[in-house]
Order: sequence, then structure tokens, then C-alpha cells
Amino acid sequence: MPSYPRFLLTERRWLASGFLLFGCSSFGQTFFVSLFSADIRAEHGLSHGAFGSLFMVATLAGALVLTQVGRLVDLLPARTVVLVTVPLLAVGAAAMASATHVAVLVAALFALRLFGQGLMPHTAFTLTGRWFDRERGRATSVATLGLNTAEAVLPLLAVGAVAVAGWRETWWLVAAGLLVLVWPLAALTGRERVPDTSSPTTGARAAGGWTRREALRDPVFHLLLTVMAAPALIGNTVFFHQAHLVESRDWAPALFASAFAVYAVVTVVANLAGGFVVDRFTALRLTPVFLLPLACGLLVLAAAEGAWSVFAFMALYGVTNGLSLGLFGTVWPEVYGVRHLGSIRSVVVAVLVFASAAGPGTAGLLIDAAVPFPAQVAALGAYCLAVSAVAVRVVRAVRAREPSPADDGAGDGVRTGG
Repeated sequence: MPSYPRFLLTERRWLASGFLLFGCSSFGQTFFVSLFSADIRAEHGLSHGAFGSLFMVATLAGALVLTQVGRLVDLLPARTVVLVTVPLLAVGAAAMASATHVAVLVAALFALRLFGQGLMPHTAFTLTGRWFDRERGRATSVATLGLNTAEAVLPLLAVGAVAVAGWRETWWLVAAGLLVLVWPLAALTGRERVPDTSSPTTGARAAGGWTRREALRDPVFHLLLTVMAAPALIGNTVFFHQAHLVESRDWAPALFASAFAVYAVVTVVANLAGGFVVDRFTALRLTPVFLLPLACGLLVLAAAEGAWSVFAFMALYGVTNGLSLGLFGTVWPEVYGVRHLGSIRSVVVAVLVFASAAGPGTAGLLIDAAVPFPAQVAALGAYCLAVSAVAVRVVRAVRAREPSPADDGAGDGVRTGG
């Protein structure tokens, strides 16, 4: 197994592709869109619940479309996917900048969520899973640093840009930046990489794999989804309503934005460490424990009213988020192979996008109904503990059906039935 510097140098083309795709996806992620929540609500006269509901509708619509277009990553060259996805995300940013009617706002949110939150990271994860096998964990960790970097830098940049130029002008800058970045991305993804599968990490060899229909019939698939959806559900809920939490506890308006730096640094460290652990022990072994730091952070944020609780939460969430980035890119090819990875992952991403929408929307309605947000945060912590117990059953079920060493080489994954 080569050293990290040698790995980065040798595979720089494909790692840079994933890094930039993840970074560009930030403009459709909840953490970025939520920075403009107060301005958008004031501009359109929306309550927390109303904006959360619109956000949820747009996101769910994007998730439904993603289940159909996500399989194109299996069928089209990576460069073609990039040349379509990035410009359309730029169109969504331009629509947000020019939205003067609620209908245009919903259309903008739909484009941002479909192409940013959904298709772009789906493409990055799928390509990384397809391009790498023995070093898939480390490759995913390096690629997802693009998102980590954006989470550390963009919140403060956005707050500064809004203060200087205005929130609409900031979105115009986003649209222009994406149109500039599409060209280096297209150049980087112009070549495919053929992975070395001489020593695959699990029984689901890169040459084989389950079809989407087979995966959807597998009970393990649905149990695994309840575990892997937790970070999307919880992180988006807390980030989307960060302004409400800050206001309710009389914290400084920029408190959450400043805490993103801590979150990003911890995420990067956990992400890189997780890549090594995944390559050594497999992703499945981490699934029962990766949510436990987030559970602790949520309980701290719910119970402690001091400003320090934000930094404690963001640090603990950073541990879970860093591990989850590697797991999300590796656990699915481990269990189901890579032949139909894009098709299977389109369903997975759609479910995660649904969770990212349902959380903020539901929480917004509960806030309007006078349900304290700290109580909701505590309930999310309990959810983490519950699905961690589910993960133990998932690992046992997958291990029980893996082929024996004598059978390892059939090349068709760990499937046990049609």
C-alpha cells in the first residue's frame, strides 16, 4: 500500500476531479443555502415553517428526479456528466439571485438541490467508487476534502460577501464561479481510470455486483439506509434552523458561522483517519460506532445553553461527518459491488436528500407549533443511538452471507438470491 504523498501524486488527476465536484456541490448543500435563510424569508415574507416547507418540497422533487437521472453516471462518460451538471447548478444559483416571486424561488431551490445536493456528490462518490478498489477508502477521504474545505471557507466568505455586496449579488458570484470551474473539471474527467482489483476489499468484487432491483429487495439495504441517512437528516435540520437557535439563546449572530471552522478541521482529520481505517478493516466495521460522537454532541447542544455548546457540538459532529464521508463512498460498493453502483446510489442519494428535506421542514413546522428546538435536538440524539444498534444487526447480516475464501473469486458480489 503506497504512502499518502505517493498516492496523492500518482492519482492526482482523479482525486482532483472528486475534490472539485464535492467542493462545487456546496452551493446546493443546506449549510450554504441556510446562510441566506433570514434574507430569503424577509424578502418573500415567509415564516420558518413556510420556508422550510418550500425547501422540503423542492428537495423532494429533486430526489424523485435523481432516482431516474442518477443511473446516467453508469452510462455516460464522466466528462459529459460534468458538462451538464455544473452549468445547470450555475443556472440554479442565477435563479436564486434573481428570484422575486415564490415560484422562482422554488425553482431555484429545486435546481440547487437536484444538481448540488444530489447529482454532483452522487457523481463524485460513484466515480471514486468505480475508479478505486484497494484504496477506495483513502480516495474517498481525499475527494471529500473538497466539501470539507468548502464548509470551512464558504460560510465566512458568504457572510462577508453579503455584508459588502448583498445576498443577491453573492448568488450571482456563485453562478459565475461555477461557469469558470466547469472547464478544468471537464478536462480532469476526460479520462477514465481502471482500478486494480487484484486484492479487493470485500467479496463484492469490482467486476461484479447487485442490480438495483436486487438491492431494493434486500432487507439489509433498507436497514443500512436508516443508519446512513442519520447525518443528512440531523445535520441539515440543525444547520437549517441555526438562526432560530442563535436567536432563541441570544447568541452572537456569527456564532454558528465561526464554529464551522472547528467543524471543518475536525471533519478533515476524522475523514483522513477514516480512510485508512476503512481500507484496513472495511467500512462495515465502522457503521455501528460512527454515529456515537454525533449523539453526544446533540445531547450537549440540547442541554447546555452556553455558547461553548455550539463548538462542542460542531467538533463532535465533525468526527461523525468525517467518518461518514468515507463510509458513504465505500460501504455501498463493499456490500453491492460497482457494476450498477450509480443506479443503486441514485436511490441511496434520493433517500438521503429526502431525509435532508424532511428534517428541516418538519422541524420548521414544530417550531411554528411552539415545540422547543432543543427538545427536537435531544430527540435526534436518541435517534442516533437507536440506529447505531440497528447497525450491529446489519454488519452481522452482511458478514453471514459473505462467500468463503474458497468461493471468493466468483466475481458476483455477496448476493445470495435473485
